[in-house]
Amino acid sequence: MNTANKITIFRIVLVPFFMYFLLNEMYILAFVTFFIASITDHLDGEIARKQEKVTDFGKFADPLADKALVMTAFVCFVQLHQVSAVAIILMFIREFVVMSVRLMAAKKGDVIAANI
Repeated sequence: MNTANKITIFRIVLVPFFMYFLLNEMYILAFVTFFIASITDHLDGEIARKQEKVTDFGKFADPLADKALVMTAFVCFVQLHQVSAVAIILMFIREFVVMSVRLMAAKKGDVIAANI
């Protein structure tokens, strides 16, 4: 497993810590965790491209890590009564549709990577 993929897995591991900190009103720790995950999101892509080690795993895991972090934040905001659940449900539907399109493309041998 290359360095970029290890960083992506690290980002996924940060998600439950972020959720714990946010739901327990440890806002500074939640912010720091979110910030670290955000910075490493940029870092893993840069490393993969620079080392020419872009993998299919990374193409799928990177957006998964992004979605896990952001969607966890929004679900926590619903729990904290900061955001309407309706908005989150609509976002989940959109993400499900995008993920379905990616999976259908993957079955045909195409990998749709995340981009700016």
